[in-house]
Amino acid sequence: MLTRTSPALCTEPNVATVDARYFEYTSSANPIGAKLISRVPFRNFAPSLYADGATRVVPLDLSAELGCPGPATGPGLSANFLRINAGDALTLDPNATSQVCYVISGAGSVKQSETNFSFSVGDFFTFPGGHATVLSAAATTTLYYVNDAPLLTYLGTTGVHARFAPTHYPAAEAQAALRAVAEQANAGRRNRISVLMGNANFPQTRTVTHVLWAMFGIVPPNSVQKPHRHQSIALDFIASGKPGVYTLVGTELDRDGNIVNPTRVDWEAGMAFVTPPGHWHAHFNETNENAYVIPIQDAGLQTYLRTLDIRFVH
Repeated sequence: MLTRTSPALCTEPNVATVDARYFEYTSSANPIGAKLISRVPFRNFAPSLYADGATRVVPLDLSAELGCPGPATGPGLSANFLRINAGDALTLDPNATSQVCYVISGAGSVKQSETNFSFSVGDFFTFPGGHATVLSAAATTTLYYVNDAPLLTYLGTTGVHARFAPTHYPAAEAQAALRAVAEQANAGRRNRISVLMGNANFPQTRTVTHVLWAMFGIVPPNSVQKPHRHQSIALDFIASGKPGVYTLVGTELDRDGNIVNPTRVDWEAGMAFVTPPGHWHAHFNETNENAYVIPIQDAGLQTYLRTLDIRFVH
């Protein structure tokens, strides 16, 4: 026989409602504007952070400003400098789906599961999460390294299933691809002279992984690359650039397509800086030498979600 208890007589709390909240729509639908969530901050990271010292990971950590678990450089990405002294090895095993490295200096090898290959200056390589990766240095080596561990922390996800295999982009091939683009007749009329690293597993997004985008770009001597913007954070690494090369960043444009009240970032080879989502940014090279920039973004994910919203000033 079933017994029913009257709600009026029930003294047991309904634990399923304890976390429930209700918010008025217009004051809550834009949490950044309402200052409920912080904006992605500007920040520069100098090459002195990894110029000497012990073998180590140097997180470019903005988690305090972002109000999220660290290390995190953006809401979904963690950028780092790696230093591996000659003869040393460094193991990376984050809870991440995607990891990308650019070799700043040195040479060595990388091993993940059954995959093992050598790397040298100017190489890019990617590897999925789910298995430890060991980087071994034949000579003292420094790298720029980005993963999407903060995204998985936010989602509460573990147990990654690899969507791609470790992939190597040798410097000579990447540089040849960029050179071919730069030598095209209409290159000077493009907003950017760059190549995107791609992977055969992601033909829709044309990105280096399903989450990450890695671009290799040149700013020619005595040139200006006009503003563009996108809704993905850009974690920019400066592969080379002498005094007189800089980026202007800001939130608005004037009638002529110039950035209003910009923040100026002067380039230094080996530095990294954060370009927040939605900010216009333009590159200037007032020297007689080429300058090179490597932005790494979560634009693979943003492109798949149809939210990247990239726009150019022509």
